[in-house]
Amino acid sequence: MSGSLATVSYIGATILFILCLGGLSNQETARRGNLFGMIGMSIAVLATVFGPNVTGAGLPWIVTAMVIGGSVGVYAARVVQMTQMPELVALMHSMVGLAAMLVGYANYIDPIAAANLSGAEKAIHEMEMYIGVLIGAVTLSGSIIAFGKLSGKIGGKPLLLPARHWMNLLGLIVIIYFGREFLQATTIAEGMPAMIVMTIIALLFGVHMVMAIGGADMPVVVSMLNSYSGWAAAATGFMLSNDLLIVTGALVGSSGAILSYIMCSAMNRNFISVIAGGFGSDGGTPAPAGGANAEPVGEVSPILAAETAELLREAKNVIIVPGYGMAVAQAQHTVNEITQFLREKGVNVRFGIHPVAGRMPGHMNVLLAEARVPYDIVFEMEELNDDFPSTDVTMVIGANDIVNPAAQDDPTSPIAGMPVLEVWKAKTSIVMKRSMASGYAGVDNPLFYKENNRMLFGDAKKMLDEVLIALKS
Repeated sequence: MSGSLATVSYIGATILFILCLGGLSNQETARRGNLFGMIGMSIAVLATVFGPNVTGAGLPWIVTAMVIGGSVGVYAARVVQMTQMPELVALMHSMVGLAAMLVGYANYIDPIAAANLSGAEKAIHEMEMYIGVLIGAVTLSGSIIAFGKLSGKIGGKPLLLPARHWMNLLGLIVIIYFGREFLQATTIAEGMPAMIVMTIIALLFGVHMVMAIGGADMPVVVSMLNSYSGWAAAATGFMLSNDLLIVTGALVGSSGAILSYIMCSAMNRNFISVIAGGFGSDGGTPAPAGGANAEPVGEVSPILAAETAELLREAKNVIIVPGYGMAVAQAQHTVNEITQFLREKGVNVRFGIHPVAGRMPGHMNVLLAEARVPYDIVFEMEELNDDFPSTDVTMVIGANDIVNPAAQDDPTSPIAGMPVLEVWKAKTSIVMKRSMASGYAGVDNPLFYKENNRMLFGDAKKMLDEVLIALKS
């Protein structure tokens, strides 16, 4: 393939990637967006493999790597459950970071690349390598820690070291200092120690940054690491002089940054406060409302599956609010069956989705789409909040912090000011939980004690199966 044809192919792939992002912004067009992305990536890979920069001797190595990587991807697609998607996404981000690191080191020790550059051009290229490895290392280690937290291998409680901000500042100063040493080095042997020291500090920074972020902020972390992986890919593009990597990386990096901003706004937090950490805990025990020494504000009213079915049967308007508990129990298919049954009986059933429900952006939308819940009955939080007062029954399935009235009523609460779904304004709210344990933010939920609220305890899948049986009987 000639260089001009490869360039044209890259332009076509870039257009398809932009169409992909546009399609992914809406549920109805998400499948088409994914298709555009797959076609664009196929074109990009083929244009690169058969382009002028790949020689015949290197082709077998590339094909072998593609077969191995493709096999791993197919295996992951077949065995990874939808509930494991957040940790899989984090793991994929780490691979992008690792690739940026390896490309940076390979570029630096490449004698041909070094021989063809001199003066300002050489300094700019070395700066690209240094920054590329830096971003890649932070993305790699941070994504691995995010994978551990999302998969439950690492606790959600933030690790807040003494003087952690001063430690980060010191690390940045050291990185800048060794960056200067790296640029002034005249040989690879002189510059390599500076590159290695910077890499170690960047890896430690990635670990420290994500470990300091609480479980409640993990959806923001996933989108943030997505942005980092994009900038790492862009840096790789600069190192390889590959225009498509630069453009694609910039698209991913900027869209991830915008998504992080949107999600921070949805949680009434700013990006800096998320990076500073401290919000969220393990969520394993009940946390008192209104402060550490406060007592629960009342008693809960349990409800049985049969009683829940009766309330749903008599309702005219129902809103279902899914959360991570639904994902863990893999109850989305039963939820869809209940939805279909109620709609056939003339009940107006809708779904309310909070921007940070689950463990990654769009987590609930993906699960509901997998269960084939109609797109037109799935609404964002701001589209439904005004409708709760006219709703007969709201069902909260495994959600906690995103329906916590303390966000509005208690200015001392850690989640004060966070926009939430106002499910308590419905005639009756039903919360499905395994226990009274607090959510990831580690605060008690006054919703549980309200007079119009009922608690349906147990595994969401099992309880919903019982509700469905009771409905049909």
